[in-house]
Amino acid sequence: MTDSSTNMRLKLPITCFILEIILIILFGVLVVYDDDTDAKAFNKNMKMNNSTAGGHNGHGSGTSDDTDYNNDFYYRYPSFQDVHVMIFIGFGFLMTFLQRYGFSSVGFNFLIAALSLQWATLMQGFFHGLHEDGKIHIGVESMINADFCTGSVLISFGAVLGKTSPLQLLIMAVFEVTLFAVNEFILLSMLGTRDAGGSMTIHTFGAYFGLMVTRILYRPKLEQSKHKNSSVYHSDLFAMIGTIYLWMFWPSFNSAVTAHGDPQHRTAMNTYYSLAACTLSTYAMSALTAHDGKLDMVHIQNAALAGGVAAGTAGEMMLTPFGSMIVGFLAGIISVLGYKYLSPILEEKLKIQDTCGVHNLHGMPGILGAIVGAVTTAVVPKEVYGNGLIKVFPDVASGDRETTYQAGVQAISLVITLAIAIFGGLIVGFILKLPVLGAPRDNACFEDSVYWEVPGEEHFEEELTAVRTEETDKMNS
Repeated sequence: MTDSSTNMRLKLPITCFILEIILIILFGVLVVYDDDTDAKAFNKNMKMNNSTAGGHNGHGSGTSDDTDYNNDFYYRYPSFQDVHVMIFIGFGFLMTFLQRYGFSSVGFNFLIAALSLQWATLMQGFFHGLHEDGKIHIGVESMINADFCTGSVLISFGAVLGKTSPLQLLIMAVFEVTLFAVNEFILLSMLGTRDAGGSMTIHTFGAYFGLMVTRILYRPKLEQSKHKNSSVYHSDLFAMIGTIYLWMFWPSFNSAVTAHGDPQHRTAMNTYYSLAACTLSTYAMSALTAHDGKLDMVHIQNAALAGGVAAGTAGEMMLTPFGSMIVGFLAGIISVLGYKYLSPILEEKLKIQDTCGVHNLHGMPGILGAIVGAVTTAVVPKEVYGNGLIKVFPDVASGDRETTYQAGVQAISLVITLAIAIFGGLIVGFILKLPVLGAPRDNACFEDSVYWEVPGEEHFEEELTAVRTEETDKMNS
């Protein structure tokens, strides 16, 4: 099915090799282990145990005391692994609902995630991780933050799913990771915004960046591929695998980089109950909005996750289980209504072809989460936190700002995120329109065999060739 414009035989290898070589060089120049990862740095202040024990295979040459287990690895790695599963399995399989695009959904997800996490390590380190020695010090928390940034790119991928080439996706990832790091630096480092689970920095940014890209890449003749922009029984079942993985691990996602102790515990719990409440409201609204009362799998696959998005910003705050359930309940309602009524309007009136409906799963729930975070900051007295205030609002605890001022910062941060995402997405969208990047034709969107070897697809190749021949004859006549 590949024609000259979509042939990736040279374009993709050259791009991948160049990008990876640049990354390797930059890592060699700029990146070193942090104190919890470097052998000399971690052990220099440790109390050394003078006793030794022999070992036949070399593994028992010494014994470690309890300070080994103070290494950040033992606190953060379980959360990292949960987040990593979400990125590569959760997001990947969630997008397999298209009947002829399963290879691309999982495969391109794999490709751009692998690039993004490397580039994110550099960009996040450059903007808010450089040390006095001019190096970026990385450890397990760096890996988590890189995965967070990657998650934002994958959200944008959902908006352009089926209509872009792997080359376009790689270029989009490079630019988006950079802009993500800029937005994160402004919010978290300069303004002191609290956004533990990334309602703003991850979900809102990724959604509206992707929506602007897909707006610029609008295809007026996409109806030629409309019959493939749908699911079949087994593809929806695969997508539910992604949903379940995301749903299960979302408490880890939101709490992964929060302060140890009660904030991390509280974030996981608030997310847990928000997701549960969201799921029930999703099922209720799905049946309610259908004329025959039947459930829509699109709603269940996506809207049931909106509670995790909406609990992101306020998760570490004293939201209370009761409050988190209200947030999840509202998120499910908003998301289903978005899929049912708003998505068709966005495509018809604003020319935004949002394949996965990221506006309904990540955009609107992300905004809801940001608003909940600002309101919770303003209305919950700082006395409620007691000595734990310093972990959640360090600037308030130090007396540098009041809770009302912090709430204002939270609100302004949402506006800044939307501005960077929207304008950044518009600019990157125009870059991705370059013909050399090999986007699929209007009649070949949502189709694996454009970029993949697909077993048993020979008959479809012949069918497409016949269509192209007919189009050529019409043009010549």
